Amino acid sequence: MRRPWMFAVLAAAGLAAGCGYALVGRASNIPPEVKRVFLKPFENRTDRVNVDQILTQAVADELVTRQRFAIVASRDEADAELVGVVTGFDVRPVSFDEDRRGTEFEITITASVKLHQIEPDLDLWTNDRYRFRDSYPLEADELGFLDRETPAIEATAGKFAETMVTDLLEGF
Repeated sequence: MRRPWMFAVLAAAGLAAGCGYALVGRASNIPPEVKRVFLKPFENRTDRVNVDQILTQAVADELVTRQRFAIVASRDEADAELVGVVTGFDVRPVSFDEDRRGTEFEITITASVKLHQIEPDLDLWTNDRYRFRDSYPLEADELGFLDRETPAIEATAGKFAETMVTDLLEGF
């Protein structure tokens, strides 16, 4: 007695086994010989002071967390160099209270980022307009002397770095 459903199950299993699915995070355009990276401090081409330093620190922290590369102190010690330029920074209100005061703000950071292999001279990953957006709430009682923008930039920079390093390592 034939069981047509068994043939269908076996055929589906065979198709699934050869369909080309892979786990996320296993593909990369970065050669395995790139083990040491020099993270050049980001350049700031915006009016917002310290955004370059905050982003550089966030990217460094994320690279260390991922443990794919050793971060080295000079370009001479490195197999590759990660270079970034902050080209855009914007904060704008997106929600308002009944008195038309901003209660939620959106931060947009745009950067040009490149991972460059030193020997041979080769660009491994480039994104000239890497854009990241995030929002943060601001209560009316927090207005005044407190700088709420810097902690929001730090939080956004952490998310920016996480997303950017994922894109870099997974070849997107």
